[in-house]
Amino acid sequence: MAKIKHNNFIDTVDEVISGAKKEGVLHLYVEDEVLNGRTLQIRGKKMFHFGTTGYLGLEQDNRLKEAAITAIQKYGTQFPLSKTYISNPLYSELENKIEAMYGISPIITKNSTLGHLAVIPTVVRDEDGVILDHQVHWSVQNACQLLKIRGIPVEMIRHSNLDMLEDKIKFLTTRCNKIWYMADGVYSMFGDYAPIRELMELCKKYSQLHLYFDDVHGMSWKGKNGTGYVLDILKELPENVVLFGTLSKTFGASGATLLCTDSRLREKIKNFGGPLTFSAQLEPASVAAAIASADIHLSPEITSLQCDLSEKIEYFKSLLEKTTLPMIALNNSPVFFLGTAMPLTAYKMVQRLFNEGFYVNPAIYPAVPIKNTGIRTTLSRHNQKEEIKALVEAMEYHYPKALEESGNSLNKVNTAFGIMETILPIETHKKKNFPSDVMKKCVPDDLRQTITFSEENVEIKTDLVLQYETSIEKINKKNWNEILGRRSTFDWEGLSFLENAFTNPNYPENNWDFHYYVIKDKNGIPVLATFFTYGLWKDDMLAPESISLQLEEKRKQNPLYLTSKVLGMGSLFTEGNHCYINKAHPLAEEAIMLLLEQVETLYHQLNADMVVLRDFEVDEKLNRIFHNQGFLKISMPETCIIENTQWSSIEEFSASLSTRSRKHFTKEILPFEQAFDIVIKNHLTNEELEQAYKLYLNVKNINHAINTFTYPIEVFQKMEKHSGWEFILLYLKNEISNPLVGILFCYKNTSHTYVPALIGMDYDYAKEFQLYRQLLFQAIKRARELNLNKIDFGVSATFEKRKLGATIIPKVAYIQARDNFSMELMGTLQNEDKTRSGN
Repeated sequence: MAKIKHNNFIDTVDEVISGAKKEGVLHLYVEDEVLNGRTLQIRGKKMFHFGTTGYLGLEQDNRLKEAAITAIQKYGTQFPLSKTYISNPLYSELENKIEAMYGISPIITKNSTLGHLAVIPTVVRDEDGVILDHQVHWSVQNACQLLKIRGIPVEMIRHSNLDMLEDKIKFLTTRCNKIWYMADGVYSMFGDYAPIRELMELCKKYSQLHLYFDDVHGMSWKGKNGTGYVLDILKELPENVVLFGTLSKTFGASGATLLCTDSRLREKIKNFGGPLTFSAQLEPASVAAAIASADIHLSPEITSLQCDLSEKIEYFKSLLEKTTLPMIALNNSPVFFLGTAMPLTAYKMVQRLFNEGFYVNPAIYPAVPIKNTGIRTTLSRHNQKEEIKALVEAMEYHYPKALEESGNSLNKVNTAFGIMETILPIETHKKKNFPSDVMKKCVPDDLRQTITFSEENVEIKTDLVLQYETSIEKINKKNWNEILGRRSTFDWEGLSFLENAFTNPNYPENNWDFHYYVIKDKNGIPVLATFFTYGLWKDDMLAPESISLQLEEKRKQNPLYLTSKVLGMGSLFTEGNHCYINKAHPLAEEAIMLLLEQVETLYHQLNADMVVLRDFEVDEKLNRIFHNQGFLKISMPETCIIENTQWSSIEEFSASLSTRSRKHFTKEILPFEQAFDIVIKNHLTNEELEQAYKLYLNVKNINHAINTFTYPIEVFQKMEKHSGWEFILLYLKNEISNPLVGILFCYKNTSHTYVPALIGMDYDYAKEFQLYRQLLFQAIKRARELNLNKIDFGVSATFEKRKLGATIIPKVAYIQARDNFSMELMGTLQNEDKTRSGN
């Protein structure tokens, strides 16, 4: 199989987080000597705190503090034993109080992450199955990886998609005993709720369905005794529901709690629940603080605290509803999300709010899809109405300026989040004075600052001319070839072939639309040129082969399973730098921004699932532009190029190789050449074409390193009739039938580049006769015969190509998807493969 370098998810996340850190909005440190819950000091600046998850403010309650201090004085800083052996003196009291809250005996865990690791592998039996909401908390998804070692099916659905959930239930009904659907009660980013009533109706319809809720963001501020959002809806915990709550966050202490009505199951979890058995228990201070908080939850005071927070939530919500700000899931939870779509807009907005004295959270990938970036604002009882009002006014004032500063627009944000309502445009060019009199009323003296707002001039340049076409036939051949003519198979003639070859209404997976962009300055000088194709891609195209093999099994039943409609730079047939940018031109960056704007418009018109800008060499300036516009950088397979073919003999070619490669060439390649009859043809007979196609299928079916759709034979029939293509055929000598055992499908790009685009092999002879290496060598010889100065060897098998003198060039792509579902689903498949292999 061909080996390629795959993208590492951790590198992608690191790229995003590092970018946010450079903008000064992440990895910050609080500098206060004393915290009060209402304000924070960061980098010497006091700010109102609108980023907490302690919604009731109990972490600052003196009763919890005093209880923790007393416990440390009486019992020490920790009780270093597993709870399986013996619990510290306070545990029993805490368990009794939690039971009084819920009416159910609880299990207390160190935290929710360790709790899920303890509970999920115990609750879910080998004969069960699991369905994950793709936005369920990471700690739940991570715990489910342990199930896959045992062969338990773990499926995933798009967020709160009940139709997809029901399809998965039907799929698992005959395969599983219980079917567990796992979701959050309140989701931490958008503040939206699980559709609990609808889920309970599904439980009535499918008796196998059980529900597992992580309600840590619904705790305390909602429900009788603060038992959370889920129980506020259900009132009582059914037998088929398992509920996780938290003793941290809004509860004000530490730890988590599991509730289920099955007493026997509770005992199993206690007896052997992984971290419950082998991890240390909660520290005495944490248990004591939780007891003090439980006392509050069991008293009428909890209702008063909830009402206080609810009043502030409703006040904040009422102010926001009077604005044109694109708030997502505006409900009665304490979590509010302001959509910005582009990361750069979020960074600029956070910076502006920081400067005004308001701390808020940027919400970025992977917590949300890259193009669903935004600002997460959370309320607590610490927040007062004066600063709440001031925050809304600051948001309303600065949001259009952050949009303008980052080249964004309200329409783009609405489109990114699927907000269909007509929203009046925000005025961005009027000079406005920030209501400093309001700030003076609500901001303490130590928080006041002098703020000067300068007029922000926007210069709209009209020096660029865009040509957009849907066929290469409408673009001047000479001009296109001067700009992009020496690259891969996408000179003018090559694109004419591709348009003809991939117009396949009978094959939706190989039916593409073409879109061309040429941007020039007013003097006609090209600044940027590229093309895109729109069609179906397999979501695992660049995933590890192990994932593709799993998905191909499912595609035997559904050939289009986990595929997406992609607007991609270049095409799946072509490889190389598909985008010409005149970087020395003063309007280069503006041309890139114009292209991105045009592509985004087309993306939404086509209702595509993903945009891919691909095959760029590493460039920090481009990286900054694309990241700030909401694209994720991923590593692409390295590409292989030979640029000097001006040798006059095999000996001279051999001498051009490194010492090690020369030995490889003289022992592993050159001696085997005599085993073949080598024929070069511009046209194939029908019989030869059928043989060639079978050899292509041999390679395609065994190689999932780059998992694209199989090309139909019609593509090769059109190739055979096109003057730009030729075929290098290898027939094995000394066989009765002199069989065709290898073929290269090669494109001649203008008078400069030779492109061995596809390969076919008979694997019965591949190893014995070094068939693959011989085909590569024959391509090099043929390029020299044609006096072509460059060979575009494409991706994969870089080790073999390097030995023949190829230069290896790292490439990256930038992607933008409507959601993270496919990437997260493939992440679960990759983890499953690793757990099975023991890595």
